[in-house]
Amino acid sequence: MDLDMEQYDQLYRLYKSVDTTTLRGYQEFVDLFPPLSSTVALEQWETASDRLDALKSDITDEFPGTGETYAEIAARLTRDEAFTALDLYSKYDRSVNVLVLDVDETLRSAGDTDNEIPRDTLYLLTQFHEAGIPIVVCTGQTLENVKGFMIQGLGNDLVSSGQMSIVYESGNGVFTPKHGEDTKRLLYERLDGAVVDVFETVRRRVLSEAPDAVGKRCHLQGNEFNVTLKPNAEVGSDNAVEIIDESLCYLCGLVGDAIAAQVDAEIDDPAGYARAYFSRDPEILDVLEAGGLPTHADIEDAPEAFRDILERVDLGYYEGDAAELVSLELDKSAGVEEAFDVLGIDDPFALVMGDSKSDLRVMRWVDENDAGIAAAPAHSSPDVLDHVSSRDDLVYEAGDASTVLRTIYGISLVEQLDEQGE
Repeated sequence: MDLDMEQYDQLYRLYKSVDTTTLRGYQEFVDLFPPLSSTVALEQWETASDRLDALKSDITDEFPGTGETYAEIAARLTRDEAFTALDLYSKYDRSVNVLVLDVDETLRSAGDTDNEIPRDTLYLLTQFHEAGIPIVVCTGQTLENVKGFMIQGLGNDLVSSGQMSIVYESGNGVFTPKHGEDTKRLLYERLDGAVVDVFETVRRRVLSEAPDAVGKRCHLQGNEFNVTLKPNAEVGSDNAVEIIDESLCYLCGLVGDAIAAQVDAEIDDPAGYARAYFSRDPEILDVLEAGGLPTHADIEDAPEAFRDILERVDLGYYEGDAAELVSLELDKSAGVEEAFDVLGIDDPFALVMGDSKSDLRVMRWVDENDAGIAAAPAHSSPDVLDHVSSRDDLVYEAGDASTVLRTIYGISLVEQLDEQGE
């Protein structure tokens, strides 16, 4: 019998004959609710732990030679998760050896998890870490913000273990503790001086010259390099959407002016050229048109030196959340490659989880290089959902990243079954 078919048959028998719902309940209780100082709590935990061991022992006896692995599968994965894990292993013939994870609206959700990473998700990340799987946290936030909430959630020992890397500000820098001179790599220092000067000019002028509708209603995020405007209002609210839309319109023109100041040429309407260039993004086009700003300038009429710099930067628009100037030469995928280099991952097969266009670049990179698989929450941008759905359809509901992480953990268990069957 084909090994895959044998595993399918065995999994079918496992989930048909075992009350896996009860088993998973005991496992989750033992994992997520360790006993504290209460004697009653300790007794409850010990009772659950003993019952868990007994149920696992029954499975071990039922499946000679592979029972411990099947018991682990039954205790941690739902039936659908287990069969998905087997399908993925059958397709790729390998397990994931690194996690690449966005945070906001991916691991945590403002609307569904109170902007906290759920306890079961954090526990699964520690399980991967203990199994020797490196973790790359890949976010648009500042380094200090990311370090803070990752240490709070996972503990300083894990974050500082040398097996976690933080790609921050969407690829501007990579922070990997315990790696000597490679602990912090500043990728923006490699950019051309003219591009760096544009960023410095925009950063210097963006609030001081802003109209009141922008300058008094938003603030500058404390980035090392990117220029990011954030609303002085609840993210996602109608007020925040209005503020960020106005900020985007203003930032678009300011970038054009800053680039014009860097080139030795007469440019009548640099803001108009910038709007025409950035409006190639349909979302940005909608915002500019709603703001009554023209986008019809022919960018080919602009001086070559102006176009050269313009084509190396980009505007990020996140409705009701942020408007930012970024470098096209620095993105999350470039940061992830640097993180892999520092971590010594020569043959990556990554799980990439994210929701935005910046995450999509990483997903496409691993796809083009046969270097991993992608997953996304159901509220992701349409392009991200199209990519994920057309590959392995690892789409999950907001705040429920643990379903994907359990499935990926399951691939390694299926791989163990494969090795045990050889």
